[in-house]
Formats: sequence, C-alpha cells, structure tokens
Amino acid sequence: MRILNTAALALALTLAGPVLAQTAKQATLYKNPQCSCCEEYVKYLRENGFEVKVVTTHDLPLVKKEHGVPPDLEGCHTTLVDDYVVEGHVPLKTLNKLLTERPAIKGISLPGMPMGSPGMAGQKMEPFKMYEISGDATPKIFAVE
Repeated sequence: MRILNTAALALALTLAGPVLAQTAKQATLYKNPQCSCCEEYVKYLRENGFEVKVVTTHDLPLVKKEHGVPPDLEGCHTTLVDDYVVEGHVPLKTLNKLLTERPAIKGISLPGMPMGSPGMAGQKMEPFKMYEISGDATPKIFAVE
C-alpha cells in the first residue's frame, strides 16, 4: 500500500509540474533596443518568478502614451503585467503589492532611472517613491521603499 501511495504522489507531482509552471506571472516589457539596464530589470523579474516577453521598439514614447503614462511619471521602460502598466525600475515588493491589492488605477511608476533600483547600478541614495498612474492631475504616492 505504501508503494502505491508513493507512486501516486510521484505521478501527481509530475502532472502538477506543467500546471505550476503556467502560474508564473506574465509580463511584457517594452524597451529601446540599445538599453542594457532594461535587460537587467528583465533578469530581475525572471529571477523572481515572472515570465517576461521583451519587445524592443523605437516608439517607446507611443507605448507610454497608449497606456496613459504622463510625461512626469515616465521611466526607462514600460512593462505590462495583468491589466496594469508598470513604469520604470519598480522593486518587486511594490510590484507584488500592486498585483495583490489590485487597486482601481492604471498602474504604478518609479520615474526616471534611480541609482540602486532593480536593474540599475550604483547605491540607493534615498527611498524610492512609486506613484499611481491614475489620470489624476496630481500623482499620488503608491508606495515608498
């Protein structure tokens, strides 16, 4: 009986493998072709359980505009995750907060290319402020890390 249970468990784990693999978070990252820090951010996401499709484009400003990213919240690259736009080098903790809480906003942004953020070299100089992308005239802070 114990051998049968062990065999059944092994079969269940074998069959569950493809199902577990399908639960990876899907993301599409739009970047300029020559940008290397974007590739580092892709690597960071992949190391943290995301399956990332990379789209290189010379029309990144158009992608940002199509997804409602205001100029003052623009980051290095634009990532689409679920129904959200994630702008720039947003840390995993804040990204997971967005995907867990699922607020009624378009997305979040870490504007610019802050040193020490995921994918960026250098030392973190101050706390990162991530803003809501919501269409409001005055951006609201979503998270601080």
